[in-house]
Amino acid sequence: MRIFFLGLLSILFCVACSEQHNHKGKTPLVELDGNFLYREDLQSALPARLSKDDSLLFAEHYIRNWVEDILLYEKAQSNIPDNGEIEKLVENYRKALIMHTYQQALIHQRLSNEISERELTEYYEKNKDLFKLERPLVQGLFIKVPLTAPELNNVRRWYKTPTQDAVEHLEKYSLQNAVKYEYFYDKWVPMSDVLDLIPLKVPEVEDYVNKNRHIELKDTAFYYFLNVAELRSVGEQEPYEFARPKVKDMVLNLKQVEFMKAVKDDLYQRAVKRDKIKYN
Repeated sequence: MRIFFLGLLSILFCVACSEQHNHKGKTPLVELDGNFLYREDLQSALPARLSKDDSLLFAEHYIRNWVEDILLYEKAQSNIPDNGEIEKLVENYRKALIMHTYQQALIHQRLSNEISERELTEYYEKNKDLFKLERPLVQGLFIKVPLTAPELNNVRRWYKTPTQDAVEHLEKYSLQNAVKYEYFYDKWVPMSDVLDLIPLKVPEVEDYVNKNRHIELKDTAFYYFLNVAELRSVGEQEPYEFARPKVKDMVLNLKQVEFMKAVKDDLYQRAVKRDKIKYN
């Protein structure tokens, strides 16, 4: 039978099940060979904001998949006479999962995520070969203005000059006239992100930008001004400030490995002292 599902505009199949089974407060919807699909489980899987028809369709597919999985599992069990290897794999996975969960809890409780800047820079300097660019980076400035914008000659002069005075003029100008303004003299950004802002169509983009640090383009509506003050190519050293998140992850991972090594060693030494390890 189809029923409305928890006040949502959805209709489900309802199958009667034994009242003597302990459902632990859950509401059974479907029973198959002593296996139960509960309304709460279906509710948590149901995507939000579905229409009545879509909710019904989702519920029907969900129930059908649940039934098919139960039937396939039962068929598989009856056709695998020796499942000792599977039980061993399951037990190994269970052990690994329990150990992983415990390790993460220990790390969260006892190991601080705070790492000093000195530790990060020292690791970066000692392991520079790990931080080579896989995509070009640039520093600079970009401004996009309508073709009808005023003072274009000043804009042409300001965007090429990274002085404080020129930048201040351009920032004030951009508040009233720019469609988009990006200042990145002080940080490295992927070249691809910057080039997405301009209608540049050339075969060797990186080579072109390297040779043409001041780029002015226009289309039917806008002028595009890009000043590339610095450029680092693929294979060059990744700047520390750009690599810093990766450096921090690496250092934190090393700390976690060392911490867990110490935990395991402590457990081992305690077991030895208590004579718990028996060699036959």
